[in-house]
Amino acid sequence: MVRLPGVILAGGRATRMGGGDKGLRVVAGQRLLDRVIARLSTQCAPLAINANGDAARLAEFGLPVLPDSLPDHPGPLAGVLAGLDWAASLGAPAIITAAADTPFFPLDLATRLQAHAGPSGLCLAASPDETGRMQRQPTFGLWPVALRDDLRTALQGGLRKIVIWTQSHDAGLAAFASTPFDPFFNINTPEDIEAAETLLRQA
Repeated sequence: MVRLPGVILAGGRATRMGGGDKGLRVVAGQRLLDRVIARLSTQCAPLAINANGDAARLAEFGLPVLPDSLPDHPGPLAGVLAGLDWAASLGAPAIITAAADTPFFPLDLATRLQAHAGPSGLCLAASPDETGRMQRQPTFGLWPVALRDDLRTALQGGLRKIVIWTQSHDAGLAAFASTPFDPFFNINTPEDIEAAETLLRQA
């Protein structure tokens, strides 16, 4: 498989966490961003962080900080677009994305996404919910640079839901097991931090 650039999506406003950067929250003695960088760096290179606001607060990570190119925080797809524009400047064919608040995502994420890409080159990760139904994980995906202008046009036209856009391009689906727990468990609240620390103790 091709080793692709990786983009960590950290552009959200963390309203359920009380604001600020979720990626800088500490889980079991380590910041979420440190955990995500460690996992993604084994799979992708180079890495960048999609984040808005003052980039200096993230300077210690030593990675490019890519702000949304569209105003008013239009959501994760804007972060994907920023990543695609960055990848285009590198001459890369695609990017892999991972969320900054999800510390347990699979170590074979990039490989599996590429193996299950749809005809357009798109692929989303998925894992089963409590009922066994596969749920897409739309911030974990493989995104071809060739679709960046289409994505830009869709966002400028008001599109915000990732799955609507990916379905329109026949995205593939890379399914991951949820045992012993969902690897895409993400941290949205202080209670989620406690749950993540419990999972780490059990690992």
